[in-house]
Amino acid sequence: MDANIALLSFLADFVQELYLKELKAYKMPPVKESDSVGQVQTFAEPKTPKSPEEADLASSLQEYESMAVEIEGQDAAQQASGIPAALPDWLEAEEEDAAPKH
Repeated sequence: MDANIALLSFLADFVQELYLKELKAYKMPPVKESDSVGQVQTFAEPKTPKSPEEADLASSLQEYESMAVEIEGQDAAQQASGIPAALPDWLEAEEEDAAPKH
């Protein structure tokens, strides 16, 4: 049994020594400038964005100011006549009694 342990220990040391020997003997190939060609893209600066046209801003603002306000729950005829819509009953505040009841 001791012979098996000694043999395994010897084989483990032998494999480790062989591995370390190969690591030390390895020489990395020299790096050249042309190694990156085809591996990375060349940088191209993006185009500058165009600014919005400022001449049309005044007419757009005028058009926006002249638009009719649409209110949900009112029909177009009532909006055009300028008559305010009647408030629903639940929206009106109830009056409180002047004297509190105890």
